[in-house]
This record gives sequence, structure tokens and C-alpha cells, in this order.
Amino acid sequence: MWDATNNGNRRPYGAYGGMTIFEAASRRIGPEGPQRVLGYQPSDAEWRFPNIGEDTAKGPKGVRGTYDKKGVQLPEHKSWFFYLQRICNHCTYPACLAACPRKAIYKRPEDGIVLIDQERCRGYRKCVEACPYKKSMFRTNTRTSEKCIGCYPRIEGKEALSNGTPWETRCMTACVGKIRMQGLVGVDQKTGDWANDPQNPIYFLVKKEKVALPLYPQFGTEPNGYYIPPRWVPRPYLHQMFGPGVDEAIERYAAPSRELLAVMQLFRAQQAIVARFEIKEGPKVFETKINGKPWALFNDTVIGYDGKGNELVRLTVEEGLQKRPAERANSI
Repeated sequence: MWDATNNGNRRPYGAYGGMTIFEAASRRIGPEGPQRVLGYQPSDAEWRFPNIGEDTAKGPKGVRGTYDKKGVQLPEHKSWFFYLQRICNHCTYPACLAACPRKAIYKRPEDGIVLIDQERCRGYRKCVEACPYKKSMFRTNTRTSEKCIGCYPRIEGKEALSNGTPWETRCMTACVGKIRMQGLVGVDQKTGDWANDPQNPIYFLVKKEKVALPLYPQFGTEPNGYYIPPRWVPRPYLHQMFGPGVDEAIERYAAPSRELLAVMQLFRAQQAIVARFEIKEGPKVFETKINGKPWALFNDTVIGYDGKGNELVRLTVEEGLQKRPAERANSI
């Protein structure tokens, strides 16, 4: 259903030939009449066991309960699994907002965060049904729906220790693996697309290097959560999840450019949102071949700044080596 050759500024990965969840809703008319969004209500079993199967490796196609006996190797593993960290995508076209008959859901114009007005909500659960990512949830004791609020007080710089500087959300800050990054991008008032800002790390990853991709873009909600796809998963599976941009994203991530490698150091560097980055070139420290092509590692320095131009963090690509003194052989 994807035509990767039909691309452009508004469709960087290609054109989707199928119907979005908004278009498909007009063809499915139930007892309540036509719906605004095509969705479904999860069963009690789905809510009770949301992670069943997610910790189990995927074996050979068509064979259940077995694993590949020949081992695994890149570029694709025959037995594989990966964690898909999911939060509310605060979509550009939120399905939950479109489906709510009470107009209790709204999208903040200043930062795009999608919120539910608890006073207007009557618990019809249309948002639960409509959200394809199932990030609106019904609370039985209050009889209203709830969802991620995007930690908007932190985004507004109202965290007690932030001194007015916008901070990343709690889920970003708490990530011990340092695999998350959050940011704010400007919007071009003429086109409605992201304003050209290649020194913004989020813009750089999504629009320039195109290594970060939206989850299930074919739904048509234009999600604002982006993922760098894993290299070892079979490509058809990744194409289904992230669209036809997967191949280019993995190729660029496997052999990162000098600039990309520097920007990657900013992931979870500290709590404040990095609005702009600068790279100071350093010496070449390593050479090799990746996929038969020469590749070099440079110990560049990347500097992150907040929205006011204040320096937040300064890191080198090559991590420093700390040698523990002999009298302190361990940390106890």
C-alpha cells in the first residue's frame, strides 16, 4: 500500500495508498450511525494483560513455540524481540479529539500537547475506542477518561528547580538507558509543516537525517513520537510499523554521519530541553569499514543550548576513561 517513489516535502517517506482511520470510518456504519474514527474497544483481557507476548522472542514464521536452531546474526535475526516504548503521541490530528462527542479533548496551540478536560468528560469512552495507540484509558472510580498530560508543567518551565527553563517529561528524564530525547519545534505558518531549523536536534533527527520515524503513520493521525528502528528485526515487520523509510533510516544509523554521531550524544544528557546544538570538530580516532564502505570516528564536541541560548551540556563523542585508584579497587 506504500509507494515509496511518490515522496516530497509533505510525504518524506512516500505516499500511502490505503485509507486512514478517519477515511475508513465512513464505510463502517453501526447501530449508532457513521463514526468519525474507525476504532475498537479493548476487551477486559487486553486491559488485564497488556504485555502478553511482548517478552517472548519471535521464532520461525508459521511455527509456534520454537526458535531458530542456527543462531542469529546481522543484518536480520531469525529469532528476535524488542521493547516498543509507547506513550501518547500527542498527534497532529488526534483521533481521540475527533471522536469525543463532548468536545472534552483539546490540543494546546503553544506546544501541541493533547489534554482531556475532566469536568467536561462524561466517560463515553469514544476516545478509548478511537485512539489507535490505545493511550486514552477509562478510570472506573471517576467514570472519566484519562491520558498522558505530556508533563506540561515541566514543558512550561514550572518545575521547582528549573528556573523557568523547559524540562523534559518524567518518562524521558527517568530513562536509565539514555535512549529518549524530547524537544519542541517551530511551525511554518504558511505551510503548517515544521519550520526549517537544522540545528534543532529533533528536527535534525526527523527531517534532515531521517533516522527517526513515526509509529504506524498509515493511521493518518500524524503522531509526534518518533523511533529509531532496530536493525536486527525483519524488514517486512518494520515496514508495517514505520513505513518505507525504514531501509534508509537503518542504513544511516548503522553507519552514522559525523554530525549524527555527535547529536546522538545529547540523548538524555540532562533534564532541560535542548533547543539548539553546535558541533566543534575534533581529531580522527578510529577507522574501519561498515557494509564495505570506509567509515571514520571523530572525537567531536557537541554543545547543547536551551531556547534562550544558554549552554546546557558539552560532550565529546569519545567517552573519557576514568581509572580507579588502587586504594579504591571497588565502589564499596
